[in-house]
Amino acid sequence: MARTIVVALGGNALQKQGEASSAQQQRVADETVRQLLPLIQAGHNVAIVHGNGPQVGNIVLHEEAINTADVPSLPLEDCGAMSQGLIGFWLQQALHDAFASNGIDRSAVSMITQTIVDSSDPAFQNPTKPIGPFYSEEEAKTVASERGYTVKEDAGRGWRRVVPSPKPQTIVEADVIKSLVSAGVTVVSTGGGGIPVLQDEAGQLKGVAAVIDKDFGAAKLADLLEADTLLILTSVDAAKINFGKPDEQSLEEVSMAELQKHIDDGQFAAGSMLPKTQAALSFLTGGTGRTAIITSLEKTAEAITGTAGTRIKS
Repeated sequence: MARTIVVALGGNALQKQGEASSAQQQRVADETVRQLLPLIQAGHNVAIVHGNGPQVGNIVLHEEAINTADVPSLPLEDCGAMSQGLIGFWLQQALHDAFASNGIDRSAVSMITQTIVDSSDPAFQNPTKPIGPFYSEEEAKTVASERGYTVKEDAGRGWRRVVPSPKPQTIVEADVIKSLVSAGVTVVSTGGGGIPVLQDEAGQLKGVAAVIDKDFGAAKLADLLEADTLLILTSVDAAKINFGKPDEQSLEEVSMAELQKHIDDGQFAAGSMLPKTQAALSFLTGGTGRTAIITSLEKTAEAITGTAGTRIKS
């Protein structure tokens, strides 16, 4: 049966180590789309959410490098929008070409997407997400004083700016995305979790310097689209418990309660699998008959048919 599937792609799925040029990343986008194509050929309606960590990091580096009184660097929310447009262009073109090559009568579009966050989110009181260049301690303090940044020492590698990572509340363009996806258009949206914006009492939006977790953004979009499946693609074939130990075990079919217990037991690392499992549960709690899958890009087709990955159902 045809399903509505939201696919969450990591930013690192589009930029391999040492391959940061536009041409190299476009080639990876082509490879990524080839792995996703069987979903569309099977008749499913697909929405794609992508990470943007490496790309927005490069944009911030460029902005910082040219920061002058005449050409001031753009704020983080603008850099996020630039990364959405850039990655969206790569994926949109790759989808168009794949459809043409395979005789698929479908269209693809990318959309700049804003995600509303709550100004009272605790993340704004405790910025933790490092972005941009490394500084010496002296440079970091100067930057913090001059530009109002929060800076922290980063694992012995130097000092960096850190920004909040609030939870997504809703997605401004969700209704438009839902209409397009329902019509069979493959939509690339909510890049980097969406551009974080605050909404005032009059309904006006204003960008804020923050970073939304891509997996939580994808889960929110999947919920708003009333999707059947949230497919979270990562570097491993399945979520694992006792990771890296002799008794390591891949999780296959697990209940929401089982997955929550593994989270409570500290089985998943905060910087990698933990947000993916938490995002999966947040999507599943929004309705019945839903499925969340965690697997690798290479196992996409098998995961949808139930023969690969970690599968959790509501």
